[in-house]
Amino acid sequence: MTEQPNSDWRATYAGQWASRLPDLLARTYPYATQHVSGGPDDCDVTPWKLHPSFHGCFDWHSSCHMLWSSVQLLTLAPDHVDDAARHGLIRLLDDRLDPAKIAVEVDYLRAHPSFERPYGWGWAAMLAAAADRCPLPEAQVWRAATRPLFEVVIELVGNWLPRLRYAVRSGEHSNVAFGLGLVLDAGAILGEESLRPLVTERAQFWFGEDRNYPAAWEPGGSDFLSPALTEADLMRRLLPRAEFRDWLTAFLPGLDVPGHPLTLLPDVVDPTDGKGAHLLGLALSRAAALRSVSVAFDADTRESLWATTHQHVESTAGHIVDGDFMATHWLVSFAILALTANA
Repeated sequence: MTEQPNSDWRATYAGQWASRLPDLLARTYPYATQHVSGGPDDCDVTPWKLHPSFHGCFDWHSSCHMLWSSVQLLTLAPDHVDDAARHGLIRLLDDRLDPAKIAVEVDYLRAHPSFERPYGWGWAAMLAAAADRCPLPEAQVWRAATRPLFEVVIELVGNWLPRLRYAVRSGEHSNVAFGLGLVLDAGAILGEESLRPLVTERAQFWFGEDRNYPAAWEPGGSDFLSPALTEADLMRRLLPRAEFRDWLTAFLPGLDVPGHPLTLLPDVVDPTDGKGAHLLGLALSRAAALRSVSVAFDADTRESLWATTHQHVESTAGHIVDGDFMATHWLVSFAILALTANA
C-alpha cells in the first residue's frame, strides 16, 4: 500500500494528546460506576477504592483504554512527546499499573463476570498487549502486572461465548464483534490465541450467512460503533483474504462506491451530551474499520477510502483535545485506532 494520509499523525497530534492524558486520567469526577452491590456492606463506590487502577476518565473502560493510549503514544511516537508529558505519563502508568492495584482489578473481574462485558474486556486485553510491546524500561513492571489482566479476560470470554446464542449487534458497548476483535488483536500480540477457534465458530454461526445489510439504517442516535463495520472487521480477522472479499461483497454491496452510507460523516448536534458525543467516536471507529476492511478492495478503492477516512479524523480533531469532557475523556483512543489501522 502506498503512503497514506495521516502517515504524519505523530507530528500532528501525538504531542498534544500526550500532554492532555494525565489530566484526564487524574480527573476523578464525574465517574460512572457500573458496580452491582451484593448487599448493604457492598455499596462503597468511591472510584479509587473500587478500582485502584481504572478510575478517572469518567468510567472503568475509558480509564482502561486511555491508559492504553498513554502506552501507545510512548511506544509509537516517543520523539513527539515532550519531556514533561513523558514523565507525567510514566508516573501515571507506574501508579495505575502497579501489580497490587491490577490484582484488585483482576479479582473484581473474576467476582463480577459480566462486568464490562465485552467492551471493557477487550480494552483490558489491549492494555496488556500494549504494555508487552512498549520498549521503555518501566514497561517491564507494566508488562508483568497486566498479564494476569489479560489472562482473566481470556478466562471470562471462554466461559461466556459458548453460552451466547445470539450476537449483540449494538452500536454501543455491548457490541460483541468489537470487543472480540480487540481480544483477538491482543492475543495475536501476546502469542495467546487459544480463543481463535471458538471466536471463529461463533462468528461463522452469527455472521457467516449475513447478506445485503441495510446500511442506510445506520447510525443510531447514540452509536459510537457501526454494527455493520464492526461485524465486517471481525470477519476480516477470521477469514482468508479471498473468502473475506466474497463475504464482504455480499454483506455490504457497494461499500467500495463513493457515497456509501457507512462512509459518511455522522451529524453531531450536541457534543456536550454524553450520548451525542458518541457520534464523534463513530466517525473515528468507522474510519478504523473502513481502513481495515479495505484489504478486500483494489489499490484505487483503498486509496479512496483512506482519503475519505482522513476527513473523519480531521472532523473530530478539535473535540479530542479542546472539546467537552464527554468527548475528551475517551476519543484519543479511537483516534489512535483509526490512525494506526492497517499500519
